[in-house]
Amino acid sequence: MISALILANAILVPGTTEVTVYNQGLGFIKDVRTLHLAKGQQNVVVEDVAQLIDATSVGFKCLNNPGSVSVLEQNYQYDLISPQAILEKSVGKRIRLTRAIANKKETLEGVLLNSPTSVVSKDGGHEYSYNGLVIRADDGRIILSPDGEIDVLAIPDGLISKPSLVWQLDSAADQDAKMELSYLTKGMSWTANYVMTLGDKNQGDIQGWVSLNNQSGMSFNDAKLKLLAGEVNVLTESGRGHLQTQSSFILRDRMGGEPITETSLFEYHLYTVNRPTSVRNNETKQLSLLVGFDIPIKKVIAFDSTASVSQGGQGSDELESEVKVKFMNSEKSHLGMPMPAGKVRLYQRDASGSLQFLGEDHIRHTPRDEKLSLTVGKSFDMKSTHKQVSFAKTGKRSSTSTYEVIVRNRKKTPETATIYEGIEGQWKISANSNPFVKEDASTAVFEVKLNAGEVKTIKYTVETKW
Repeated sequence: MISALILANAILVPGTTEVTVYNQGLGFIKDVRTLHLAKGQQNVVVEDVAQLIDATSVGFKCLNNPGSVSVLEQNYQYDLISPQAILEKSVGKRIRLTRAIANKKETLEGVLLNSPTSVVSKDGGHEYSYNGLVIRADDGRIILSPDGEIDVLAIPDGLISKPSLVWQLDSAADQDAKMELSYLTKGMSWTANYVMTLGDKNQGDIQGWVSLNNQSGMSFNDAKLKLLAGEVNVLTESGRGHLQTQSSFILRDRMGGEPITETSLFEYHLYTVNRPTSVRNNETKQLSLLVGFDIPIKKVIAFDSTASVSQGGQGSDELESEVKVKFMNSEKSHLGMPMPAGKVRLYQRDASGSLQFLGEDHIRHTPRDEKLSLTVGKSFDMKSTHKQVSFAKTGKRSSTSTYEVIVRNRKKTPETATIYEGIEGQWKISANSNPFVKEDASTAVFEVKLNAGEVKTIKYTVETKW
């Protein structure tokens, strides 16, 4: 019975809680408890642990007298007190029922023969019903499914008010032991989210946030909070798996403070919040992660024939446009910090100064000095048509084709279009009306500047072998 255990001495030391969160439903908890132990074996209850704790992951260490305390047995008890649980464990015991009959109250005592364990549907959901309650009254009557107030004479053994670890310890001496407790728990996760505001001079500001969600069944007050970024291998019931977490520098806010510090840990990145913070159960918390101002950006209006045209097809095809915003994650661009994977939302102010939403995209884990490319949406006023104008076989495994790409700028301002031409096999462009860059083995890129209202035609001939 828990009432016979030493409970009061398992005291959490304030300010010792550390919480490390991964972004796929896992948290690592560490704190320090003080235990008043007598020499020899005894039982101790440790309350205030996460309801979704992985009991097989619990670590235990005596800090002030290492080796003087050993854990002989550990039990994780989570049979919590509730009306349903009390009645289920009271079958065969005496109870008292008070009910109203003809505007009068009747009180009867007897033995509970069956608890209300049936579940009924109500308004599309499910709730426990008192259908199924059976009482043998002291006068011999069997009372079926009565309505009323039920009194139990004692709380059944084994029920507890909150999830608890129950340890059987062996102490080498009478002592006040400082015990470090650590464990893994499910129900905790974090993601990164970014807000980028575009200016009118090819620059933008970005702010990153951490969204932390705690559904572990436990609140952690004034904890030292850390976020681990990287792919941590874990074992699941079906085999190996990975925590798809977000991927040393100090993240500074605009006033020069240091809200979060990043350091390397093994092959991961560890983000530490530099102040105590409370992580409450069933709460989503947002923390400032990073800020960057006046980041040089490049807007790209891209037309990709590989996504719109079948290689070798005849006739004309309208190419789908994609508007992209590109920038470098570098110190020169006023960033230069590992950016965890997350959603980026883009905004810009209109002519009246009001902020408007432009679109959103998702970035992968991005180390420093890497380029980021965000797809914002489609261009309303830029259009392009792709056409194969000739095709000839020049050998058993070779051919020559000529293509035209017509680009139309319907804006009242100049614009630049970037054309991505997908080419299969071994190829070379033997004639072209506009300069191009061979981006990779299957892509030629043309960049075309157009005045307001201008239409231009790109024409090129490609020799292909396969």
